[in-house]
Amino acid sequence: MGAFCDLTKEELMRVYETEKNRLEQFRLQELSINMARGRPCAEQLDLSDDLLDLNRDRLGIYSEDGMDCRNYGGLLGLSEVRRLFGEIMDFPAQNVIACGSSSLQLMFDYIAQCMTHGTGGFRPWYLNDNRKFIAIVPGYDRHFAIAEYFGLRMINVPMTAAGPDMDAVEELVKDPDVKGMFCVPKYSNPDGITYSDETVERLARLAPAAEDFRVIWDEAYIVHDLYEPGDVLKSIYAEAKKYGHQDHFVAFASTSKITFAGAGLAAIAASDRNFREIEARMTRQIISFDKVNQLRHAYLYKNLDDIKRQMRRHAAILRPKFEAVRDILHEELDGTDIADWTDPNGGYFISFSVKTGSARQVGRICKDCGLILTGVGATYPYGNDPFDANIRIAPSCPTAEELKTAARILCAATRLSAAAKLLGVTEAWK
Repeated sequence: MGAFCDLTKEELMRVYETEKNRLEQFRLQELSINMARGRPCAEQLDLSDDLLDLNRDRLGIYSEDGMDCRNYGGLLGLSEVRRLFGEIMDFPAQNVIACGSSSLQLMFDYIAQCMTHGTGGFRPWYLNDNRKFIAIVPGYDRHFAIAEYFGLRMINVPMTAAGPDMDAVEELVKDPDVKGMFCVPKYSNPDGITYSDETVERLARLAPAAEDFRVIWDEAYIVHDLYEPGDVLKSIYAEAKKYGHQDHFVAFASTSKITFAGAGLAAIAASDRNFREIEARMTRQIISFDKVNQLRHAYLYKNLDDIKRQMRRHAAILRPKFEAVRDILHEELDGTDIADWTDPNGGYFISFSVKTGSARQVGRICKDCGLILTGVGATYPYGNDPFDANIRIAPSCPTAEELKTAARILCAATRLSAAAKLLGVTEAWK
């Protein structure tokens, strides 16, 4: 059909009526398809059911260091798990703390530490009424929620194909009130972009005016390749250490999308100085994390090769889902010039953007037809997408057939909204 902007009024009216009728047929089916979050599907969770079958005779009760995992102690986690996360995160094992199931909780706690007690010997962040954080957009809504909770005023920096706009970042960190930033450096949420070597190097070289500047380096999708070979991320620890800037970075990871989403493991990795601060705080916060669960994981996943084998099994489930959605987007929207989307090599999301400034309207239409998407605007701080353009697609949880239906609904809603806007119709869907 070609670009919508080149269509005649009559052609646009035909599109408008066709898509409206098509969406009505979806609405009458009373569908319920939820693509709101990047949740593993049951088939993925089944991959880790061996964790449930480990009895005492197989598993034992002692770590490799002879610790009784049923008892108190071992604040830093089992040595074998710290070593495993060190391989995953590209940090020395001695700089890793193996924790409970939630990396998000670890991030929240770290920001709380900076707020109430400061970091690096500097004064607490809460004493600075002008405290700010860089927000890479589009980005992860739960990161933004943490910053908002602690009153860190977020400043948007756009994502590029190579990672955050580093010219903007380098300019912003000249302000001593800018205390840090959140990063998802591999298969970013939602764009699926992996930071280039140059971007990692420029981040490592940053010389911010705030000496207590901290980058929350969230390696949420560090081993989550859909294709082989996957994207390669340069080591931030090794790179930052070259410039003596290793204190600027605190890294986080979890097995939430490797084993069980609600019963996995999480870890925090940091420089020697930051590690000592975190350990001192945790000493007062908790006696030890769940070492029995750590022992289970260490029994099944002894090294990075074991993790990669597990992730290939995940990829075999996820890859056809991503491809089903992308095939339909190409089929229905190629050449229309009304939307574009990312084509990531891994991670959990496809970032979909409408060029008509009608994302909220598209979201409302989809919801009325039984398709629940991530709240439109959620990929920006305060839920405010200034372009009203971005929609995050999460293909992991629905079935293949549900995904095909969902993609058709999204395309129909996008086409209807675009045609209505060009026709000057204010209410595209009632």
